[in-house]
Amino acid sequence: MLMRILAIIFVFLLPAPVSAEMPVNQLKISGHTLFAEVAHTHATRSQGLMFRQSMDENSGMLFVFSYTGRQSMWMMNTDIPLSVAFLDERGRILNIEDMVPNTRTSHSSAGAAKYALEMNLGWFKTRNIKVGTPVMELQKVPAAE
Repeated sequence: MLMRILAIIFVFLLPAPVSAEMPVNQLKISGHTLFAEVAHTHATRSQGLMFRQSMDENSGMLFVFSYTGRQSMWMMNTDIPLSVAFLDERGRILNIEDMVPNTRTSHSSAGAAKYALEMNLGWFKTRNIKVGTPVMELQKVPAAE
């Protein structure tokens, strides 16, 4: 009987899947609409897009950092080739980096970043989105926790 009670307690103590915690917000860039899961907690920023096998064409992940500063991303345990745009506090793109899956190569912001937006590899390039382009609707995303 004690083992059954402990097993039930253990199940309730397991963490919920990270993706269940992430809200999805609509963002706009140069007339293009995308839907971004918002990684605004330490746990969701740490998990990111790890272990995912694919992502819809106009879907991505927005990382909301707890401070504005030099930010870095890497692709450990991430199977999808991605492009990341680092954004300043106003939502303007500082730089865009292409990232190779399952690598430890660090990709850093070119300046003080508050956000990073990961999209499928080449998403920004095929839409002619460049440094300085603003990302709209960021005021509607949850603040970093």
